[in-house]
Amino acid sequence: MDIEQRIQRLRQLLNQYNHEYYVLNQSSIDDATYDQLMKELIALEKANPQFVSPHSPSVRVGGAVQASFKKIKHARMMLSLANAYDANDLVQFDRRVQEGLNRREVVPYVCELKIDGLAISIEYRQGKMVYAATRGDGEVGEDVTENIKTIKSIPLTIADQRTIEVRGEVLMTRAVFKQLNEERLRLGEPLLANPRNAAAGSIRQLDPTMTASRQLDCYLYYVVNASELGMSTHQEALAFLTRQGFKTNPETKQLNGMDDVIRYIESYQNRRGDLAYDTDGIVIKVNTLADQPKLGYTAKTPRWAVAYKYPPELVETTLEQVIFTVGRTGKITPNAVLTPVKVSGSMIARATLHNEDFMMLKGLHLGDRVLIRKAGEVIPEVVQVLPFKRSVNAKKVLMIQQCPACGSALVRVEAMHFCLNETCSARQVEGIIHFASKVAMDIKGLGDKIIEELVQLGFVRSIADLYRLHEKRKELILLDGYSDKSVTLILDAIEESKQRSLEKLLVGLGIKEVGEKTAKMLAKRFLTLRALSVATVEDLLALADTGPVVSEAIIQYFKHSKHQQIIQDLILLGVNQTYLGVTTSKPTFFSGKTVVITGSFTTYDRPTLTSLLESMGAKVTSSVSKHTHMLICGEDAGSKLAKAESLGVAVILEPRLLAILEEDKV
Repeated sequence: MDIEQRIQRLRQLLNQYNHEYYVLNQSSIDDATYDQLMKELIALEKANPQFVSPHSPSVRVGGAVQASFKKIKHARMMLSLANAYDANDLVQFDRRVQEGLNRREVVPYVCELKIDGLAISIEYRQGKMVYAATRGDGEVGEDVTENIKTIKSIPLTIADQRTIEVRGEVLMTRAVFKQLNEERLRLGEPLLANPRNAAAGSIRQLDPTMTASRQLDCYLYYVVNASELGMSTHQEALAFLTRQGFKTNPETKQLNGMDDVIRYIESYQNRRGDLAYDTDGIVIKVNTLADQPKLGYTAKTPRWAVAYKYPPELVETTLEQVIFTVGRTGKITPNAVLTPVKVSGSMIARATLHNEDFMMLKGLHLGDRVLIRKAGEVIPEVVQVLPFKRSVNAKKVLMIQQCPACGSALVRVEAMHFCLNETCSARQVEGIIHFASKVAMDIKGLGDKIIEELVQLGFVRSIADLYRLHEKRKELILLDGYSDKSVTLILDAIEESKQRSLEKLLVGLGIKEVGEKTAKMLAKRFLTLRALSVATVEDLLALADTGPVVSEAIIQYFKHSKHQQIIQDLILLGVNQTYLGVTTSKPTFFSGKTVVITGSFTTYDRPTLTSLLESMGAKVTSSVSKHTHMLICGEDAGSKLAKAESLGVAVILEPRLLAILEEDKV
C-alpha cells in the first residue's frame, strides 16, 4: 500500500469511528487507538502536502486563525417560526392549516424538540461540504465553515452527490457546559452564561482550534431542497439525513392530528430536565412536503410550522433597588436590581419594570420578594410581588421626576416618561450604542461598555466621531484594558462599517418611526440618503407603507441643523450613503403593481420569488382584493385563484412568468 492509499484508508477509518462515536453513541475502538491513527494521518499529510484535503478528518482539530467572517447570502431565506403558547394557539394553527389546504381532515404533523442552540445551514456539492453559514438576519449569514468542520457529528463528506442544503441546530450539552465552567472557575476566568450562548460564541470564534475545544454537537432537522431531491414528506427527509450520516434527534415523532400533538407536548413538559441539552419547546411541522408551499409564508415565518413554547420558569428573588436608564430617544426605563438568581439557565441580576404604570400596578417596595421569569425565554421581567413577605418598614418605589443623567424635568407621554434634552449625555451614549449595534451599522467588538468609556473619556461625542477614532490610536492603546491588537480590531471594524448599505445607515441614524423594515423600503425607493433628505411629504405619502406619522418624522429629522451636520460629517468621512442591495433602475412589467402569489412553483420557492418581484418594483401582498393587479399562480392553487377570477384580476401562470422575467432580463 503506497502513501496516498494509506492516507485514504486512514481517512475512511477515522470517518467511520467518528460516526460511530458522535452519531451512534458507540465505538468499535478505544481512545488510544483512535488517537494513534489520527496522529499517523496528520504526520503523513504534513510530510505529503500534495495529498492534503479540506475534507480530511484531520481538519476537526481546527485550522488557521481567521481575520474575520465573510458574509454568505442564503440561497433560500432562513425564516424564524411563529410561536404558540397554549393548546388554543395550537388548535387555531391546525384550523388555519386545514383552511389553507382547503380540506377538513386530520393533518399529519412531525413534532421535534426545539433545541436551544444556534441555527446553521450547510451546503454539500458532489458529496463534499462547500460552506456552512449562520442564520444572520435570515437573508445573509456568516461563513463559519472552518468552525463547523470541527464538530465531529457533522460529516465532511456524504454519499449523495447532488447539491444538498441542510439545516440544523448547533448545541452544547449540559455536561460539556458544566465541565467548561468548572475549568474556567479554576483558571479565574469569567463563567459562560448558559449553553446556548456558549454554543453561539464558540461558533463565532475566529480561531477554529478554540471552537474544536468546546466539544459542540449538532442535530440536523431540515433538508431545504427535499422536494427537488424526490422526497415527499418531512419524515422521509429526516430518514435521508440519517442515511447520509447526519445526527437527527431520536425524540422526533410523526403524529396524526393536533390532539396527538398536544399529548406529545404534554409528555415532555416535565421531561425536559432529563435531556442532555436545553430545549424550550416543540416544533410542529406539516409532514407532507407538497402541502407546505400551498400554505406558503408570511414575511418572516412559514405558515406550515409553529413553535410551541413551554411556560417560562418562575423564580423567587429579592428586589434590592430600582435604577432608571435613559434611551436614545430620551425614554426613561425603570429597572429592577435583583439578588442574582438562576432562571432558565442564566444568572439574572436585573429585570425590566417597563414604566411608571407597571410599577404602580405591582405596588413595588424596596426589599420585596418577587417572582421573575424570562419573557419568551429571553428578557427578564418581574411577574409578581409577594406582599405577605414584605418588611413593615419597606419603602415604596416611585417614579423619578428628573433625568438621572442631566437633571432635566421629565415629560410624560402616554405611559412613558421622556427626557427632552437633546444634549443629554445618556441620550448621546445610547444613540451611539444604537448606531454601532447589529441592527444598524454592526460594528463588531464595539460593545456598550467600550462606547460608554469612549464617551466618558471625551474620545467620542457623536456617531461621526467613531470614524475619527483612528486619530486617537496611540492614546487608546495606553488605556487600561486595551492593547495594540484590540484597538486594531475595533478600528478595522469601524472602517469596515463604512461600506454598509443605506438601509443600515438609516436605522443607525435613529430617525423616529423608522425601523428595519421601513428603512429597507426607503433605501430601495430613494437609493441615496441625499434623495431621501430632500423628499417632500407628498413623495413619502405616495409610498404604500409610509403614513402621515412616519412621513412627518422623516421630514422633521432632516430639517434639524444638528442632523444635517452629522450627515455632512459622515459624507466627508467616507461613510457610504447609497443602497447596495438588488434593485432595478428601469421600469419593469411589475413596477408599481400589487401582486399576490399562490400555489407551488418548479423554478422558485416562495421567499425567493417574493424578493425577486419586489426587486422589480412590485408590492407583494398575501390576499387578493379589488386592489390586486395580478395573481402569480403556480400548481395546486386554491381559493385565491377562484377569488381572483371572480374579481377579474389578471392571472399569470408560471410559463408566462418566466417569459416576463426573461424579457426584463432579471
